[in-house]
Amino acid sequence: MDLKPNHNSPVITDPVPVKSRFGLPSTLMSYPPASNGLNSPTSILLNNMQRRKNVPSKLDELCTGGWLEAMIACSPPRKKQTKDSDENIEQYHKWMMKYPSALTSFEQITTYARGKRIALFLDYDGTLSPIVDNPENAIMSDEMRISVKNVAKYFPTAIISGRSRDKVFEFVKLTELYYAGSHGMDIMGPVRNNDTQGSHPNSIRTTDSQGKEVNLFQPASEFLPMIDEVFRTLVEKTKDIKGSSVENNKFCVSVHYRNVAMEDYGRVDQCVKEVIANYPRLRLTSGRKVFEVRPRIDWNKGKAVEFLLESLGLSDCNDVLPIYVGDDRTDEDAFKVLRERNCGYGILVSSVPKDTDAFYSLKDPSEVMEFLKSLVKWKENCNLEVKKIR
Repeated sequence: MDLKPNHNSPVITDPVPVKSRFGLPSTLMSYPPASNGLNSPTSILLNNMQRRKNVPSKLDELCTGGWLEAMIACSPPRKKQTKDSDENIEQYHKWMMKYPSALTSFEQITTYARGKRIALFLDYDGTLSPIVDNPENAIMSDEMRISVKNVAKYFPTAIISGRSRDKVFEFVKLTELYYAGSHGMDIMGPVRNNDTQGSHPNSIRTTDSQGKEVNLFQPASEFLPMIDEVFRTLVEKTKDIKGSSVENNKFCVSVHYRNVAMEDYGRVDQCVKEVIANYPRLRLTSGRKVFEVRPRIDWNKGKAVEFLLESLGLSDCNDVLPIYVGDDRTDEDAFKVLRERNCGYGILVSSVPKDTDAFYSLKDPSEVMEFLKSLVKWKENCNLEVKKIR
């Protein structure tokens, strides 16, 4: 594999959606349109930045291209408001009518789940742990860990995260779960029945830290040297941008700008674009105050859900109900799979209205924990009913 930079390659942003074998686009949702208002966040930012001597010469081009506008619109500064406006409250209530709370709709969910086997898939950041300024401090609470441990006693449970698989396991520390890191490009899942090598070319049979036999699936393994090279380059390129941080998630490089001053957003954008321009086999996507550089392959969290369902022997079964809980754009790929297959429920974790392919919503990790506890209580009651009948 040739890892030498290609300086003639165009800048790679999100690729044109390509239909997968499941009829689903593998890219993320589109970015919001740029604002033309004189007092828009970008206009104010430009005015402020033009007063600085180190303004990038291509700033106007960045804004025209929509990336800088997207950085501001998709991740506004975190400011506590004394109270929400009536308009925002009304908009949220209208949104909740379309995506009702999974807690208030819990009876409806469990009524449909009766007689079915539930498989549970969870994102980590913003779902099991709160979003924090420093990604290294995204620690889940002990109460949340107990809730996840309890729910895994009754349902096969997997965590699918943009973080590296090892990093997520360090945070969660539960051997009862299956883990998929790097947006599903690094999966440690159950061994399939009568499968000694794994049905996928990049799947191998191995043992985990507890000595349990598992399948390790890494569809982008050939990209590892390239990802390491991009990580080192981005660390060097962004070292002078105060508040920025670069995280190596094994098959994905994340450039966080949550702690970067808004007037420096353009510098982050330019650095990332300049680096990825040399790697046409990589693509650039955006999350919550983060840029992510990933291999340009047809794989995402939705594909990871399908892979794990197959590994668990739960694919193509009418008595299976997959539930996926997540808060970010990358989770939309999983929501789409469940909606398209008409086989399960996506639950979006958000306290503000968002376009989504999920069916239900939860406001924050505390509501996620309440939902998990409710699932456990429901299953225990179901088991008691069965015992009484017997």
